[in-house]
Amino acid sequence: MSNQTSYIRMDDLSVGYNGKAIIRDICIDIQKGDIISLIGPNGAGKSTILKSITRQLTLIGGKVIFDEKNLHKMPFKDLSKKMAVVLTERLKTDLLTCYDIVASGRYPYTGKLGILSEEDERIVDEALERVNATELGAKDFNAISDGQRQRVLLARAICQEPEVIVLDEPTSFLDIRYKLELLSILRSMAKEKGITVIMSLHEIDLAQKISDRIICVKGDRIYKYGDPEEVFNEETIRELYSIDNGYFDPLFGSTELPKPEGEPKVFVISSGGSGVPVYRRLQKENTPFAAGILSTNDIDYQLARLLATEIVMTEPFEPIDDEAFAKARSLIEKCGRVIACDLPIGTMNARIRELLDLARSLGKLD
Repeated sequence: MSNQTSYIRMDDLSVGYNGKAIIRDICIDIQKGDIISLIGPNGAGKSTILKSITRQLTLIGGKVIFDEKNLHKMPFKDLSKKMAVVLTERLKTDLLTCYDIVASGRYPYTGKLGILSEEDERIVDEALERVNATELGAKDFNAISDGQRQRVLLARAICQEPEVIVLDEPTSFLDIRYKLELLSILRSMAKEKGITVIMSLHEIDLAQKISDRIICVKGDRIYKYGDPEEVFNEETIRELYSIDNGYFDPLFGSTELPKPEGEPKVFVISSGGSGVPVYRRLQKENTPFAAGILSTNDIDYQLARLLATEIVMTEPFEPIDDEAFAKARSLIEKCGRVIACDLPIGTMNARIRELLDLARSLGKLD
């Protein structure tokens, strides 16, 4: 954790509805320019936390300190110049163009009549361009897709020139291209302009890749708060989401279906990533398989331990020992088929050639 002064601090925060707390004792420090992601199961309270720190909901208890001021005592006009909010609720608009929606982000800076200056118009145009939505400017906001709305609302937030931007599931309605584009924009805003980003995300693989800190929300307390390296491990993610029908792989940042059950029917000889597509294909076919001979630092091992029924292992950077060779030989004799991936064979794994010769002599080599 950084030693610098916290930019946003949640002190013993309790959040909920109608005076009843659903999450209590939230104590979290956030640094300026950090990207913070809230993850957790549906209904855990991620949106409730975001609505509470943006004053959409009344706090049940505690306080939020924002830039050394009590956030809930700041005048709304001052807060709107510092914090932009993009929530999931649909805006109620009537005959407003996308340009109008984006331009409303400048209202904290305009006079009472809301008349845009040339500088305001330039900022609106730049915000639309920043999210690749210039062509949407003249369109009715109600007539565009959910994904396009998300980009327009982000442009509105950018227009506010905020110090903090809060987003609730900003990638939910976007295809993969625009998910990556939006997160890239947020990353550049955070790292180039020092804007603090706080958002909830369903896609934990993306949260793992973009976030400086992760808030895990489950039950009536914060389940865990820490660096992605601390949070994204098999045990934490399994417990957070109550996963009992698959796995989370922290190396690949992926969720995996359960391994096929039963005695292995196929033996896969691979290493260095060559086995990954084969493992996945066999899993899709629901074919139990064994994999080897793999060292624990091999990328194939990281996936095989989740998907393979059996693994033949050897020590890293050491020649294949007799025990591992004998186990691999036995599995080849038992399995009906052997798949040899495109793996390099050198000094340390030279005995792989003997296994290939064995599989070939048995008519099992695929």
